[in-house]
Amino acid sequence: MPIKRYKNILITGCAGFIGYHLSKKLLENTRFKIYGIDNINDYLKNQIKKKRLAILKKQKNFNFEKTDITNQKKIDFSFKKNQYEVVINLAAQAGVLYSIENPETYLKNNIEGFFNILAASKKFNIKHLIFASTSSVYGPANNFPLREYDNTDKPLSFYAATKKSNEVMAHSFSNVYKLPCTGLRFFTVYGPMGRPDMALFKFTKAILNKKNIYLNNNGNHVRDFTYIDDIVSGIIKLINIPPKKKIPFEIFNIGNSNPKKLKSFLSEIENYLGIKAKIKYRDLQVGDIYKTHASVDKLKNKTGYQASTEIKIGIKKFIDWYKEYFSQPEENNN
Repeated sequence: MPIKRYKNILITGCAGFIGYHLSKKLLENTRFKIYGIDNINDYLKNQIKKKRLAILKKQKNFNFEKTDITNQKKIDFSFKKNQYEVVINLAAQAGVLYSIENPETYLKNNIEGFFNILAASKKFNIKHLIFASTSSVYGPANNFPLREYDNTDKPLSFYAATKKSNEVMAHSFSNVYKLPCTGLRFFTVYGPMGRPDMALFKFTKAILNKKNIYLNNNGNHVRDFTYIDDIVSGIIKLINIPPKKKIPFEIFNIGNSNPKKLKSFLSEIENYLGIKAKIKYRDLQVGDIYKTHASVDKLKNKTGYQASTEIKIGIKKFIDWYKEYFSQPEENNN
């Protein structure tokens, strides 16, 4: 683990999918103090966030605060009290479709909340701010694989627009205040303890419960599905490498760089479950992107990153987790 100089690391959104797995992995090295912030909202109304947090709280080097990043006073107090050195901002309102129905939630959480993180990072001299962006910023691209210097001025959803805004905001702070910032464009993350609104979770649940699966764009979407362990590996490799250019700002793709059709992804789920899905086909939906395919050359050249989890293995690990998790009486699908 290439982290040598930092001890106090803040992870916002620590009870989220990526935040949980990142916190858990970093806590394997007891040299570090991991501070987690999450507002534990009721998005998707599921119990998985609480389960993730309960697991993290068992670690002695983990400190948790139930705080919303939109509360500037609480964020400033937390930064001052705990003397963070590195901040990894994974707190955000997620979901493309939800952003169409509730854009104001994204404005508050993803724009105002991120500004509070930027302002506190500048005020308290954070050594490296790492923040989550998304492959959705590439919009209706047709030149693949997608590279960090490609145009990102035409987001197809308000969610993507807020993430593009985060990149621009961070760049301005890097330029004016010399705050070292690294933005990470994640590509379709999947794996155990994942979000119930993501395809793998929804498909597995529907197949096991003999419910219909709805495939947008008639299942012809292409996605660069990236297993959670590979995402975490990419983040960790960057922690100890803050940008040092005149404007200390960098953007990296983190993906698998091996895209699959959604139909193929579904077939792998069917094969492992041994059950055929009941499929309903739909047209391309508003805000949908046809294809994502990450170039990870920049990250590989910088850190040696290489995604290593084949999709068959990743799906198997998820389904094994899913069956065990929902076999427990105290858990439910809500």
